[in-house]
Amino acid sequence: MSIIHITKDNFNEIISSEKPILLDFYADWCGPCQMIAPIMQEIAEENEDIIVGKINVDEEGLLAQKFGVSSIPMLAVVKNKTITNQAVGYMPKEKILELF
Repeated sequence: MSIIHITKDNFNEIISSEKPILLDFYADWCGPCQMIAPIMQEIAEENEDIIVGKINVDEEGLLAQKFGVSSIPMLAVVKNKTITNQAVGYMPKEKILELF
């Protein structure tokens, strides 16, 4: 599965999924966000049971505010419309998968 770019327009549809969701709050100018992007792509391609979504904080400020994003990259795991875990900053793939 590929990464889904989440906006305010498709957020409710995505968040209603029965699959666990890994949200990546990022910005194009953010160095650590660029470093984590290929890892997020790998996770999306290797785990069909997980939805991986990216939210650009510069374009989707309301969504970033809703999730309390103060630093990026911020990763949030959502299950049944509830945040079950979150982390800030770059981390290797193994640590990201441990968030589940």
